[in-house]
Amino acid sequence: MTDVMFYHLERGGLEDVLPGLLEKTLERGWRAVVRASSRERVEALDGFLWTYRDESFLPHGAAGDGEAQPVWLTDGEDAPNKADVLFLTDNASAEANTVGAFTRCVTIFDGRDEDALSAARAFWKEAKAAGHDVAYWKQSPKGRWEKQN
Repeated sequence: MTDVMFYHLERGGLEDVLPGLLEKTLERGWRAVVRASSRERVEALDGFLWTYRDESFLPHGAAGDGEAQPVWLTDGEDAPNKADVLFLTDNASAEANTVGAFTRCVTIFDGRDEDALSAARAFWKEAKAAGHDVAYWKQSPKGRWEKQN
């Protein structure tokens, strides 16, 4: 079964946490696909990942960039890089029965957005019912991720 992890944003936005999670993914030797809710959002993330920090580089690409990179950005279901991890961002969704193709599925949702919160709750129930291992991570007051029981 797939590990389905829920990251509840409370203190920052996606841009504050996604690069670090992607860096940890690559450190493990894994590949990632980041699914956003629209083509415009993919383009914004693409630009952001080139500039988020001067001293590092996250190899990534999207449709139209040529070959598949270790991090693939999409607003669809494509994963040409044979990703190990699926990141769902910006209320992008997946069916619990389709995430089994990945080692891990990471849903990053904004807890201040009622629609995102409802969608995350529904996906939690669906993933649990499908037999996936689910875990919930919340930001501490200092911004670190803490696994909740």
